[in-house]
Amino acid sequence: MVLVPFTSVKSEGVSDSVLSGVTYGTAMLHHVGAPLSQPIAPVTYMWRPHQGSKKDDNNNCLDVVGSKEQGRTNSGSCFRQLWVWIHASAFNEGYDALKCACQKLMIERGITINCFSHEGQLAKLELIGSKAFQLLQKTVHPVSCIVENSWQLQKCSFQRDRDDFQNKNSFTLEDEECSPSCAILSFTVKDPRLLPTKETKDFHEPDSIIDMQEVGASDRITLTGNLDKNEEVASPSCPKPEGIENLSGGRNLWDSSSRIDPPEEENELCMEKHQQRMGFFCLDEPKPGPPKTSNKVQCSRSCPILLLKNNNKKGSPMGWSIVVPISWARVFWNFLVSKGAHVIGLREKHWIACEIGLPYFPSDFPDCNSYLTLNEIEATASRKNAEQHPPAVRPFRIPIPSPWNVVHTAFDKLSWRVKEAQVSSGENIVRKYSMSNSSCERSDVTSLRHRDSFGGIVARTSSLLTEFLNGIQGEHLLLFPQLQNRKLSLVKVMKDKNMMEKGQNGITQISYNHKLCFVRVHLHAYKEGVFEDGAVICAPRLTDISMWTCSTGSIEGRLEMPNSAVGSYFKEQPSGKWELNVPDDLASREYHRWPVGFVTTGFVRGSKKPTAEAFCEAVLLASLREEQWKEMTVNRRRKEIYVLVRNLRSSAYRLALATIILEEEEEDVRFL
Repeated sequence: MVLVPFTSVKSEGVSDSVLSGVTYGTAMLHHVGAPLSQPIAPVTYMWRPHQGSKKDDNNNCLDVVGSKEQGRTNSGSCFRQLWVWIHASAFNEGYDALKCACQKLMIERGITINCFSHEGQLAKLELIGSKAFQLLQKTVHPVSCIVENSWQLQKCSFQRDRDDFQNKNSFTLEDEECSPSCAILSFTVKDPRLLPTKETKDFHEPDSIIDMQEVGASDRITLTGNLDKNEEVASPSCPKPEGIENLSGGRNLWDSSSRIDPPEEENELCMEKHQQRMGFFCLDEPKPGPPKTSNKVQCSRSCPILLLKNNNKKGSPMGWSIVVPISWARVFWNFLVSKGAHVIGLREKHWIACEIGLPYFPSDFPDCNSYLTLNEIEATASRKNAEQHPPAVRPFRIPIPSPWNVVHTAFDKLSWRVKEAQVSSGENIVRKYSMSNSSCERSDVTSLRHRDSFGGIVARTSSLLTEFLNGIQGEHLLLFPQLQNRKLSLVKVMKDKNMMEKGQNGITQISYNHKLCFVRVHLHAYKEGVFEDGAVICAPRLTDISMWTCSTGSIEGRLEMPNSAVGSYFKEQPSGKWELNVPDDLASREYHRWPVGFVTTGFVRGSKKPTAEAFCEAVLLASLREEQWKEMTVNRRRKEIYVLVRNLRSSAYRLALATIILEEEEEDVRFL
């Protein structure tokens, strides 16, 4: 399967809603191959609602990806249309994977599937903010509501507009609570530049924010903001507003492959308004009719759009998205900005994602090729910037992207550290699956590192992490991906004395000849510290933790490496690959700590609750939790895991608390 829907989309009610075109879904796009093939990017997909009779059998429908064709065939089979929104950095890779999957499906099922790009045809505006919906109401004034979506709402979100500017068949957005989460609404709307002034009063404060970015798949333009409303369940029995049957005959945005008339030129509208004002004050004889344009391009004063409601889940950036023809993007963009929306860029959007605890693509997806491409660009820029300095003051080079392969070395060393500690305490339990044979068993992983710089997998669902643990015989590890499905809390679990027997000797009892498994964690500084992008996360010793937790605020005696050793922690090979530089002398080993992961998104400066996004190896986290819980009293145990974080150009280690996302949520799939 190439397009793998997330667990939240697979439930019966939500799945039917997505297939019928009421709501859109999210999925992870993979390369064609095994179920755990390399991911490409998280995507948003939406089906065009059925246009045929309700008696149609869905089994007779042909799957069409981005098809230009409409209607039905003579044999009675209907066409389906699917849109897949892919981030620009992964568009070419994702588009090729979809085309390959379509060709394979056509051969297997004997059907016809057309897969093509809408690049340069559509724009997507994401609107977020406390007044985002009010701004949307002042911008979107439909002249029609497409029937194929209107019946799917539990309560129609339209009301008659009594303004003289609109005709008797016009409607405006009334209440967003009547539409379900991830709803798709289809309209034909009026040119916002022609709306009455009293309908488009400016906001005094910029509570809505706009983010504009170039996205190759559809030339997306992004507007962002935050709405907090209750989710409503979709219903197929929504009454249609009066007169809507006569308004649905026009072309909608699903027909964007065909020509959609561009908006009127700005100078033409200005001249028309000027003549109207002159005529109102009787200063000049108004010209009969609108002025003739110099070009012969047919223009329009209305256009089809799609409104997409964001997911209503807790912690999601609530808001709406407006999908418009690319020729109309500038019109809506300028209007929203003029009415109080605040424009943001990619960096600010990345900050928003970090503030609300969501991963940002591609920065927080180290298992995707887009992450590697992004970091290669940053590495080139960093190298050019360093070359502009004299050699005497030139900063030492740091690995960009993060050398994830060094965690393999740390895994072997940390497993032996745990094993030696058990032997010294009289615990001589070594099973046939001991890590002593792990080096020779992972030859397949070594060969994979040359093709994949990440060299691991990321568990983004509880089921995937559970499957991974079962595959390495790691059910006894102190990881709890299915805890949210039980009536227990992690606080009760860590106070259970029997739980320590479950995790005893955890890292030395597993059979590990696969790729390492990483999980996303949130990092919070224990007392002080600012974590930057690319910072290395290390396994602390118990004495390191005691220095921070038992001190009264003084930083004396806390772990810090010599400045001369900072630049040699990682060593660049002639091939350009970075390796971990393991010290030989005992003095250097005292301040050396083994890496277990890396920070992908650092702290947002000025944040009230600074949080860093990071990825750590799951088995190593379980080992650290076992070690810490075992040596601490029940009252001192925490559900978070103590780790050390060191910025790549800093000599100081800072204590941090790592929270595993999959222990708090069933799936870690939401993204920006």
